[in-house]
Amino acid sequence: MTSQRATLIQVAELAGVSLASTSRALHGTGASPAMVERVRAAAAELGYSPQMMGRSLRMKRTFQVAFAVADIGNPVYTEMLTALHGVLAPHGYRVVVMSTGDSLSSTIDLVRSLDGGFVDGMIISPLRLDDTFVSAVEKAAVPVVVIGRSLAEHGIDSVSTDSAGGIALAVEHLVATGRRRIGFLNGPLDTTPGEARQRGFDAATASPSFGTEVAGTQVADDFTVAAGVAAAHRLLDSAPDAVVAANDLLAIGAIRAAGERGLTVPGDLAVTGMDDTELGRVFQPSLTSVSLGSGRRGRLAAELMLGLLDDDAERGRYLLVGPELMVRESSVDTRRHPTTTDKEDA
Repeated sequence: MTSQRATLIQVAELAGVSLASTSRALHGTGASPAMVERVRAAAAELGYSPQMMGRSLRMKRTFQVAFAVADIGNPVYTEMLTALHGVLAPHGYRVVVMSTGDSLSSTIDLVRSLDGGFVDGMIISPLRLDDTFVSAVEKAAVPVVVIGRSLAEHGIDSVSTDSAGGIALAVEHLVATGRRRIGFLNGPLDTTPGEARQRGFDAATASPSFGTEVAGTQVADDFTVAAGVAAAHRLLDSAPDAVVAANDLLAIGAIRAAGERGLTVPGDLAVTGMDDTELGRVFQPSLTSVSLGSGRRGRLAAELMLGLLDDDAERGRYLLVGPELMVRESSVDTRRHPTTTDKEDA
């Protein structure tokens, strides 16, 4: 029976359900998991492939959702993308990855281009935003969900995390392990993550419970390994015994810079990152990092988008994902001081 020209009617007959139920199951809308499984098994047996162009024309949809980020090479966005796909694909949507670059103007131009009809919605994680960006999202031709700062007051669905609180977790951990001179390696301060993480470090080190020295802050040109190496060398001139980095890539840059100076990690220098990426988990030494729930933020953003696409949700919903410290080798010798904080295998 297998044929690439199998019809929807044949799939319905093999699955033993109505034509309408078959269509809903293949499109991932209004069908039970059991029916979806039965219909898709029948479609696979027959070699049936729905004609996406015809479907798009009939329903006036592209069945594509854009995922727009500044740097598609950043492993944080890879984890978000995997999560987005896991939520959207069963509902018949493809995820199209787009790069905004680090320019605010290019980000705004991309949002304004949505009236071109190439996607049904956009999930965007902007490094920078201002009132012009917010206005562009408010006027966008298709639904937009923002991962980053809360924009609920503007009626824009958004998902964010408490990265300032996450920096505080890293500082508290380093103090608790006996570090006495802590420096901060940040990314550009005119970005959403740079501003929040600097605010978190300043608040944590100003707390009466801090009780140790600040070795200063160095701001890297970007949130990349190469930028981290250059900025870390400047920070190491102030002789810290611990470095809190604003993301995992900067933290890896700090470890590289330490090695170039003959310093051991964590013996001479403890290092923590942020984002808890797979790269940090497999790096040597494995990286202590603050998880900001990249995958969970992606799943939540995709779920918000589905509600907007189905037109059954009010605008302006806001979801917050809390930080969690994952302790590994870069801040303590886990062979001598085992910890249960690291849940990477959970």
